[in-house]
Amino acid sequence: MQLIRGINNIQPEDHGCVLTIGNFDGVHLGHQRVIEALIEKAKQHNAVPTVMVFEPQPQELFAGDKAPARLTRLRDKYRYLAELGVERLMCVSFSKAFASQTAQTFIEELLVKRLGVKHLIIGDDFRFGKQRQGDFNMLKVYGERLGFSVTDTASFKLEDCRISSTAIRQALEQDHLAEAARMLGRDYAISGKVFHGEKNGRKFGFPTANVSLKRRVSPVSGVYAVRVKHNEQEYFGVANIGCRPTLAGVRQQLEVHIFDFNQMIYGQHIEVIMLKKLRAERKFDSLDALTQQIKIDSEQAKDFVSALV
Repeated sequence: MQLIRGINNIQPEDHGCVLTIGNFDGVHLGHQRVIEALIEKAKQHNAVPTVMVFEPQPQELFAGDKAPARLTRLRDKYRYLAELGVERLMCVSFSKAFASQTAQTFIEELLVKRLGVKHLIIGDDFRFGKQRQGDFNMLKVYGERLGFSVTDTASFKLEDCRISSTAIRQALEQDHLAEAARMLGRDYAISGKVFHGEKNGRKFGFPTANVSLKRRVSPVSGVYAVRVKHNEQEYFGVANIGCRPTLAGVRQQLEVHIFDFNQMIYGQHIEVIMLKKLRAERKFDSLDALTQQIKIDSEQAKDFVSALV
């Protein structure tokens, strides 16, 4: 799948597409239905099925630390969308300058002049442009004048529950992993690059792979039994997601102890799949108490995953 990062990197050969726009956070079942419609329309128009996303996501720019927790970072969106058959991902840098442009400019300069949109699939509640002045009806009016058609995305429901990124976040925050997995179409996972930590896990006899969450706030926290994917191999383990209060941590991070694993994987990417929550994160009175709890967590995780194999 082609990745275009930034409007200035759009080339003349990228002109002409069937487009959908959104955060696509989680690439959940509702998003997957949109992609199915996108690909079908692209075939009808003999055009490239294209998804436009924004980095950072708009709420992250406007709300800062109060923005909703992310389900997926760009790297994961790219992988999931490629697996669904999307051929081009357009990543637009979302800034205050970009947000301040008029809705008319967004349509005429980006959608028509730069991208040559033939058909647009969009939510009927989609708002864009300065002061959110652009909406679905405006797109239809401009489409009739400028030569592109527009259809809206219908909400996808699962057992009368509207699937949305917000609903998935709520399920994860309430420890309803199975419910979140049903809406996602897969188990919830966090992926990232392993970095050098403080080596505290080794001191406790439980070496961990530390995964950077970068600026993302995780929608889950606590201790989990997990499945870990690395270089097309799968392992089980126990993971902690949080600020490590016993060790005076202040920044949220993911630490995973992988069972029966002794490879050096610094700088490499792993995917950590949440299988079962074991307990909430808490502060212990001493490092000895923390070490004893880690042993208990590890045994509980092993007991759980042993039933899966």
